[in-house]
Amino acid sequence: MDSLPVNWEALDSLVVDFAKSENLLEDAPSSASQPSSPSSSSYRSRLLIRQIRRAVEVGNVDAAIDLLRHHAPNVLEDHRLLFRLQKQKFIELLRRGTAADRDAAIECLRTSLAPCALNAYPEAYEEFKHVLLAFIFDKEDQNSPVANEWSEKRRLEIAGLLASVLRAHLHAYDPLFSMTLRYLISIHKGFCFRQGIPSPISDLTERLLLEERDSPAIPQESLYEAPPFDEVDIQALAHAVELTRQGAVDSLKFAKGDLFQAFQNELCRMRLDIPMLDELVHEYCIYRGIVDSGLASTTDLKITEPLESSSSRGCTSPNIECGTCKSSDGEMSSVTTEAVRSHGIDFELRFASEPHGEDCSTSEPHGESPCRRPHKIRSYATTDGSRRKRWRGRVEKSEASSDVSVVDSFQNEVAFMKVSGNVIEGNQVSSILSSTKSNQKYEIILEIRELARKGKAAEVVDEVNAMDPNFFVQNPVLLFQLKQVEFLKLVSSGDHAGALKVASSYMGPLATSNRDLLKPLKETLLTLLTPSGDAPSKGVPLSVLATSLQVAMGRKLGIEEPQLMKIMRATLHTHNEWFRLQMCDDRFEGLLKIDCLKEIDAPLCMDAPSKTITEASTHGSQITVSSTNRMSEDGSSPNQLSSREAACDETAILKVMEFLALPRADAIHLLAQYNGNAETVIQQIFA
Repeated sequence: MDSLPVNWEALDSLVVDFAKSENLLEDAPSSASQPSSPSSSSYRSRLLIRQIRRAVEVGNVDAAIDLLRHHAPNVLEDHRLLFRLQKQKFIELLRRGTAADRDAAIECLRTSLAPCALNAYPEAYEEFKHVLLAFIFDKEDQNSPVANEWSEKRRLEIAGLLASVLRAHLHAYDPLFSMTLRYLISIHKGFCFRQGIPSPISDLTERLLLEERDSPAIPQESLYEAPPFDEVDIQALAHAVELTRQGAVDSLKFAKGDLFQAFQNELCRMRLDIPMLDELVHEYCIYRGIVDSGLASTTDLKITEPLESSSSRGCTSPNIECGTCKSSDGEMSSVTTEAVRSHGIDFELRFASEPHGEDCSTSEPHGESPCRRPHKIRSYATTDGSRRKRWRGRVEKSEASSDVSVVDSFQNEVAFMKVSGNVIEGNQVSSILSSTKSNQKYEIILEIRELARKGKAAEVVDEVNAMDPNFFVQNPVLLFQLKQVEFLKLVSSGDHAGALKVASSYMGPLATSNRDLLKPLKETLLTLLTPSGDAPSKGVPLSVLATSLQVAMGRKLGIEEPQLMKIMRATLHTHNEWFRLQMCDDRFEGLLKIDCLKEIDAPLCMDAPSKTITEASTHGSQITVSSTNRMSEDGSSPNQLSSREAACDETAILKVMEFLALPRADAIHLLAQYNGNAETVIQQIFA
């Protein structure tokens, strides 16, 4: 499952959109003067939904009703929903147990619950009389006829129902990345369960995607109209989000027949562990260089361990030497210096590019001064760090005072270290140093990845060899791919002699020692036949190569790839396998940008372009075909259906599945034997 190539730049885009829409990144200074955008409006609506959900979950139904009246009064026009809220309010008043609350519960019965029960729905009045038993049966009595009414699980059900209704009413759907992750994990878990294979990411998926779902929003009943929905849409929705047929029909009713809105409604009912999701996104953003890693801008600033303490030199005051270091926060360097000075420890703050032998990592080769290499690389990528955002974290202003300011993790850490008389403990100093060294490793890897993404293969090989001469000995395929990029670049510029020198010096010997490289070597050499200047079409896309190099170098330096990358590789693989078994395309992959995540055949010698994503078609019929525009995990073309299988109409497939209770693949195989005629198949089976 780890061999499937993924378009990581497409994932970067989804993750950044998610972080922005959830306000996880620090706002730009000018954002306060800008008008509110649709995404900020959606964010406020999602905050409102969470606030109402929490109010109901803790039993504060009055607060939830007040918020609804103020922000979404139309929702309370649904008497079914209002009746359930008033009934829960009655129970919560009794749960408090005081005489005043009992009187308030009786008043609630008279003025709110009884009138609402008369016109909510046919069974409402019977439920109203039943809940009166709560007066005489104690909440601790698990055998009472109203034990379910007393159960705190009822709170969660009503809170989930409100969330489902409000999401659709306010169009406050979760960010696209959040929905995509839910969908992929759901398919992954279902695929592994049905195929009886262990999931390599079960420890992550079980914690991330929760078992419980929000209650579905039930549409108004209509006794006179049959649902005018295409059976193809019903079955597509039912199988995509694991609903019964009636559940899919109800969902389409609530969405007024809009398949894709119903799909979003159902996806958002699935619940994620939000703190864990934020942690995964933060880890990924640091790894990919999207956000700062936490400490002061380590691209410009280094904190080096002292050669000797002030006490060993007999000095009464520490000697702290500062350069003209820059930080993304103007006060950060001074705060750090003061914190260090208070403990009497000698630090040197120098530019990262300034040679300083004592700061060199022991993992660097001895052949070349490793301190010169960062300066050389930074000439290519110094501007990237300045464009990085700072991680803000999930701070919901609706639940905090308006004057609370958000500080970054480094400021929090320094503030913590400065308590108790401005003294930094020794282990805290070690923590700063360790974190700084880790940040330097991130910077080195990110800069080399950027060189690879820009197609500067020769520079990448030189820099990696300067850092670790044994790296390509242990990763020969990466060296081959980099030299392949260099070869194709030389061919494109017309330098055939230089290209052949690269092939004979590197690619040939590598292919000799690794027979799997012979085929790509031959295909690469074929580009010599193309006219000079033509963009070569063979080879690994630069974005994929750059990420593979980053992962391999990270492991070499003790930096594991983020868990989100493991999740995406495994779930996209099972998504491919599941729909290959179903012998159909996924109607929703365009909506969720899953097709972009799998699109890896971008031109090799160009930066990955931003592709226009066409919205998923809403046509009612569907022809069963297999996906052919993406590379399978082994690099070969995906399995093709026979012409008879491809001609099977979706309606015929569904009819055979329904009448014979067969899996989709078996129904298609039967139809292929009888020229796609569903009636003939059914007659033959029952004959």
